[in-house]
Amino acid sequence: MVVDNERHILYTRTEAMKLQAFDLGGDGQGLVSKIAEGKNFIDSRETQHGARRSTGSRAVARGGKPTIVCIAPLSTIESKRLHMIAILSDGRRLYLSTSSGGNSSSIGGSSQRPSSLKVIVTRPSPPIGVGGGLNYGTTPTSGRVQPEDMTLKVEAAFYSAGTLVLSDSSASNMSSLLIVNQDSSGQPSASNNFGMNSRNNRALRELVSSLPIEGRMLFAADILPLPDIALTVQSLFSDAEAFAGLCESSETASGKLWARGDLPTQHILPRRRAVVFSATGLMELVFNRPVDILRRLFESNVPRSHIEEFFNRFGSGEAAAMCLMLAADLVFTEGNLLSSTVSEKAAEAFEDPGLVGMPQFDGTTGLTSARSTSGGFSMGQVVQEAEPLFSGAHEGLCLCSSRLLFPLWELPVMVVRGKVGPDGRYEEGVILCRLSVDAMKILEIKIHSLEQFLRSRRNKRRGLYGYVAGIGDYSGSILYGERNWFGAQTRNADSGNVSATSKRQRLSYTPSELAAMEVRAMECLRRLLRRSREALFLLQILCQHNVARLVQGLDNNARQKLIQLTFNQMVCSEEGEQLANRLITSLMEYYIGPDGKGTVDEISENLREGCPSYYKESNYHYFLAVEYLEKAFVTMNALEKESLARDAFKLLIKCPESLDLTHLVTICKRFADLRFFEAAVRLPLQKAQAFDSKADMVNLNGDSGHQVDKLVLREQCYEIVMDSLRSLTGRNGNSKEFNSSQVASGPSLDQATRDNYIRQIIQLCVQWPDTAFHEHLYRTLIDLGLENELLEYGGSDLVPFLQSAGHKLIQDVQAVNAVRSASPSVGDPRAPSQAKYYNLLARYYSLKRQHLLAAHVLYKLAEMGSESAESPTLAQRLLYLSNAIIQAKTANSTISSVHSSTDATDDGLLDLLEAKHAVLRFQIKIKEQLEPIVSMLENTPGSSEIAPDDPSPWSNLIVNENIAESAKERVKELSQELKSISQLYNEFAIPFKLWEICLEMLNFSNYSGDADSKIVRETWARLLDQALSRGGVAEACSSVKRVGSNIYTGEEGRLPLEIICLHLEMAASERVTSGVEFVGDEDIARALLTACKDEPKPVLSAYDQLLSNGAILPSPNLKLRLLRSVLVVLREWVRSVFAITLGTTAAGAASILGGALSLQQRAIINQGARDKITSLANRYMTEVRCLPLPQNLIEPVYKGFRDLEQVLFSNDFQQHFR
Repeated sequence: MVVDNERHILYTRTEAMKLQAFDLGGDGQGLVSKIAEGKNFIDSRETQHGARRSTGSRAVARGGKPTIVCIAPLSTIESKRLHMIAILSDGRRLYLSTSSGGNSSSIGGSSQRPSSLKVIVTRPSPPIGVGGGLNYGTTPTSGRVQPEDMTLKVEAAFYSAGTLVLSDSSASNMSSLLIVNQDSSGQPSASNNFGMNSRNNRALRELVSSLPIEGRMLFAADILPLPDIALTVQSLFSDAEAFAGLCESSETASGKLWARGDLPTQHILPRRRAVVFSATGLMELVFNRPVDILRRLFESNVPRSHIEEFFNRFGSGEAAAMCLMLAADLVFTEGNLLSSTVSEKAAEAFEDPGLVGMPQFDGTTGLTSARSTSGGFSMGQVVQEAEPLFSGAHEGLCLCSSRLLFPLWELPVMVVRGKVGPDGRYEEGVILCRLSVDAMKILEIKIHSLEQFLRSRRNKRRGLYGYVAGIGDYSGSILYGERNWFGAQTRNADSGNVSATSKRQRLSYTPSELAAMEVRAMECLRRLLRRSREALFLLQILCQHNVARLVQGLDNNARQKLIQLTFNQMVCSEEGEQLANRLITSLMEYYIGPDGKGTVDEISENLREGCPSYYKESNYHYFLAVEYLEKAFVTMNALEKESLARDAFKLLIKCPESLDLTHLVTICKRFADLRFFEAAVRLPLQKAQAFDSKADMVNLNGDSGHQVDKLVLREQCYEIVMDSLRSLTGRNGNSKEFNSSQVASGPSLDQATRDNYIRQIIQLCVQWPDTAFHEHLYRTLIDLGLENELLEYGGSDLVPFLQSAGHKLIQDVQAVNAVRSASPSVGDPRAPSQAKYYNLLARYYSLKRQHLLAAHVLYKLAEMGSESAESPTLAQRLLYLSNAIIQAKTANSTISSVHSSTDATDDGLLDLLEAKHAVLRFQIKIKEQLEPIVSMLENTPGSSEIAPDDPSPWSNLIVNENIAESAKERVKELSQELKSISQLYNEFAIPFKLWEICLEMLNFSNYSGDADSKIVRETWARLLDQALSRGGVAEACSSVKRVGSNIYTGEEGRLPLEIICLHLEMAASERVTSGVEFVGDEDIARALLTACKDEPKPVLSAYDQLLSNGAILPSPNLKLRLLRSVLVVLREWVRSVFAITLGTTAAGAASILGGALSLQQRAIINQGARDKITSLANRYMTEVRCLPLPQNLIEPVYKGFRDLEQVLFSNDFQQHFR
């Protein structure tokens, strides 16, 4: 009975020579079920290959029908459709299948189970009477024809993995063992495709060896490799597609590897061995591999023809690969060390052009003429592209390298043992290295030996290396240059054929160029081997330090990438490089963390020697610096702390490329905690400079997308510096420590120390020559409220930055923020308002005593339009203009102190600012007048009534909803931007009947310069009518006081006093007569005096003109009322004269007469005033007497004038007024 452990089929052979097949289930654990049974599988008429007869074949023995002496299963490596072999007593072999589909079906797993048992093909018995397998220098044994009358008598047989052992007793004197195995040699094809001929041809070729044996063979078995070797091989090839299933028993695994033949495995497997049990004892058989045969040839000093025959049989590529294995000591020698003589001979054979050939071109058929020989037109032949065909040495190197890397290249580096998610993603499983440390060590040693051999041949200039080095510079363009070998000059294929010159010409190279191409290809392979060896060394180091623990420091995304990482990605891709660096970082944390198990130098020495391309000198400096920082963080000595921090900084400044952004954030945070801000500033800035080493951002080179990517990376570096500033101001950014279990928190700092550190950082930042960084710094300082430090320590580019911040810079910041929003590691601070930048610019100019420039900036701030996102309010605009006026006046005073005359331009700016300031005040007044109307609309739906005590011009009026809506729109419009005085007057003041403001604007504009102007008189009339309708004469007098005091400046003609006086007096007379309102005799006169700033002369002049014109005052009562008002004015005049005489106050006297006077001047002025007042009193007394009114109305007025006259000339004048 034999069991097929791959297909789970049981085969049996009975004494009656019946063959039976039983199905064990898809997994080999099911119920045993019989599939088929057969007996008559042998046809006595059948010869080789089924029913086909051959005249050269042996006749079947006359002794009787042959019997089955042995059955054995065939592995899936040998055949997928032939499942079992049966060896007959005459040496023939029957190949059977259990599939019902015939030749095209295969059995495997649970999808398709066996259903029959039938013979597919029969193979004749091997020849007898042969010697020892491969013979060199003689006729090949496989070609001998055995005698016709000789027949094998097989007593016992053994088959395993392509090797057949037969015990033959046909000879009368002694039994012999016939050993039949597959012939690994084969003639190379024309294309020399690595010596890999068709499998069908090679599968039919067999080598037969005959050995004498005493007694009869009872049984034979394989000697399996030693357990450590078996485990190593199983670890290497268990996941390879061609060797799938090696996770089973070591017997099955070894059988599958042996079934592949010697060529793919002779570098890793020892020689195959078998033991034969005979009647007299045990015999051990050792099967030499092709490389063992070549080794014996070199050891025996055979003629060169034997070596050439070996190369011819196996092909130059396979033979060169075996020479390379001997020369580089890659063969498993079972303790028998190779001699230096064999290694040197193998190296010489590898480099011998007579054995391996020289590089040449394939497809060298020339062009034919377009004209045929018969004179007709010919289409010609297809032009073949010239392709380089390298020598057998290159092919052997490729074969050897591919077989070494085969169990690694396309397979993952790590595997997950444990729980994995339904989508195949990592969840809670343990990540381990796929290969064992011993397996990786064996491969690393072999790859390293091969790479060292190639390096030594290059250094010694052996073979093609020497040939190429003799052409030109050894390190020059031929070997390492950038020449396009496949784009060299072309030559005409047939120079004698003129018509061929118009044809497409084929590329052609000289032998020197072809040799250089092959050397360059071999050098690339050598570098690939070196990188692969370093990757294996690194994986061993990681496994020795528990990979499962090291990967705990990675995030889930990195872990997922790690378990999907193949070996070729780790060797060749940037992602593999990054993952390897992250694993190295985790490894170094194990040494320099808080619970560190050593120092950086202890592990760095191994990494620098074993994998220098992964662990570069810059990596060593980085981790050594991290170790210094950890020591500095825990030490208490301030000087030692600073010294360690400085040493770490000196190491890191040499290797900016070794710092990725994540590590850079951690390192700078640690430097900031140590208060070593020089490193916290310079390291990120140096990294940002490395991202744009070609200055593409400065010179605007490259495509916009690439520039945006660079800008994002640079912004991330800038943010690391800004985080140090934020930490000092209490607005710390997010940062992660090198070791998450250790939280760095420095001692609390007082404000003075914080300010000192902030100034230190700003000064370091300003010294760095990077305009883009300066702009980022300035924005951050503004955002953090460090405006004073910005203005004090800002660089020479601060002014251009602030100047451009109003338009272009804001757009750039918004574009960058839109890009950075996709990166969570980059912040998105809100850009300061446009007004803030201009305000800072004005402060900067003022600080630098450039007051005129400051005034211009403040004026621009006040004029800022509504298109800005944060336009200033009217109050802010007024403040800007006020400050601008102050700056302009300061500038003028400074210029006046230096020069004798003031610059006219400065005076013009000051006048402009003052005018703008006045117009803005009008705008604010109009807005304040309209806001109550809007508030009424918002508080009360529909129409609403304003309170009676509201001083606005809309008091006691019903507000129409349309008017309120219009007022709301006007208020919004006024709040957005500055208006001209014409707009304010025509579009706002007049439509809403704001007559007081209209009069003030007319006065400000010096409208026509004539007080009798019709517009001014009409506006006053409208104002008085509005006031009378709103609150009577009292309200009208209040309006006169408010407006007049603002308009009157002492100049004649500013106020139309006659119109105002007549309007008020007539309204008062009518209201008193009708009893609507009581108006006192002094109300109107005092209102006019207040409007004229207590100057009686203009008021008396207005009354005098009215009293002189009888047509204007037709009513005696109205004239009497005017005389009463005149009496009030004269009395106020007398009081002012009295104040001047005594010199009591400057407020009364100086306001009218111009200030304090001497005693003589007072006497002269008082004498003239008394005379004039006396004259006016006498005249008005006469007019009072002439009025046709009752005596009781006239007498009080008359008596008032008379008493006033008497007082002026009495000796007790002073006492009377007191």
